[in-house]
Amino acid sequence: MSKPTPLSGFPEWLPAQRMIEQNVIEKIRSTFELYGFAPLETRAVEPMDQLLRKGETSKEVYTLRRLQEDTDSREEAALGLHFDLTVPFARFVLENSGKLQFPFRRYQIQKVWRGERPQEGRYREFVQADIDVVDRDSLPFHYDTEMPLVVGDALRSLPIPPVTIMVNNRKVCEGFYRGLGLADPDQVLRTVDRLDRLGPQKVAALLVEEGATEAQAAAVLDLASISAGDASFVDQVHKLGVRNDLLDEGLAELARVVEAGAEHAPGLLRAELRIARGLDYYTGTVYETQLQGYERHGSICSGGRYDNLATAGTERFPGVGISIGVTRLLGLLFGRDALTASRSVPTAVLVALPSEDVRGRCDRVARALRSRGISTEVAPAAAKFGKQIRFAERRGIPFVWFPGADGEPDSVKDIRSGDQQEADAATWEPPAADVRPLISGVG
Repeated sequence: MSKPTPLSGFPEWLPAQRMIEQNVIEKIRSTFELYGFAPLETRAVEPMDQLLRKGETSKEVYTLRRLQEDTDSREEAALGLHFDLTVPFARFVLENSGKLQFPFRRYQIQKVWRGERPQEGRYREFVQADIDVVDRDSLPFHYDTEMPLVVGDALRSLPIPPVTIMVNNRKVCEGFYRGLGLADPDQVLRTVDRLDRLGPQKVAALLVEEGATEAQAAAVLDLASISAGDASFVDQVHKLGVRNDLLDEGLAELARVVEAGAEHAPGLLRAELRIARGLDYYTGTVYETQLQGYERHGSICSGGRYDNLATAGTERFPGVGISIGVTRLLGLLFGRDALTASRSVPTAVLVALPSEDVRGRCDRVARALRSRGISTEVAPAAAKFGKQIRFAERRGIPFVWFPGADGEPDSVKDIRSGDQQEADAATWEPPAADVRPLISGVG
């Protein structure tokens, strides 16, 4: 068999990186639960009509079928792998609304699949960590202000560079565009969403091609250029001279979000009126997040308010949510060796093996240590102790346990400092910092 070729866009982390990923996920999960979000996992597949009913996503969805599928069979609807966690969550709410207590707060950490062109920080298979709140009929606005605060706490718990959560409100954009006299605000919004990729001149040209006058296109870009870490953006918008009731409503909502962020964590939130978000189901507040030093790679955390996604007949469950791109975040940091684990295995103690004759005794030592939560393994083969110590060093295992010979007590050695002392497997404890691998940021 020839050496396999890696599949682009489907990351497989090395063990040390996987431990970092698990540590990151655990800290994010812990923060979500501190805010009262309950865990949920939805199936990996959804009917295609559900996946495609909101947003321009048809080019990104992976379809699912059996290799030997009967093309004439109509027993199963066409299925696709979910490209985010919001659409399946909305479906779950509709299916289980009679069993849920509203407002319903959930977190969801699992893989999604998206047929994008792979590049640094962008993958076809990746882990997302989502929180959402949905309610029946109407959802109070204060949940829009809570979302970025939860995520800010989660990201600040990680050994990563600082983040800035950029917020906008689609009502601001739509109201402004309508106040200008533009007939298709949704199309203008989609065009503005390409600003980072195309730049102002090309976006202005596209707006004119789509029916805007040069003056209207200039005003759209003036709005998109407004940025502020406080509510001063409201006056900046008013100075542009456009009046519209929906615009005023959006400005008031956006100011509430920014002011709540300033009180909770100064510098965390910033109003950026160029933020649009590409998916059509967003109806109000939208969020994107930049990682300091990695701004050119785009957002590592995003989301927003959706009022009409979870709707069936007269039932309506508006929601707001935000999603951390866990794999995206880690991929960028791994690419610069900016996250490290103190060792490449969970093991804290290696029990040295003097000879195969005493393996049973060494196994009993290991069991005694494991029974108290100390990750332990027995050396794979009997060898000179120096060789066994080097085996531990290569893996970053901090302690080597030496069974006593001829009735002598056991001893344990910190191979980093060289300190060695008598020890009893029933009572000995490693320092708290050595129980599990430590995850740290670099730089």
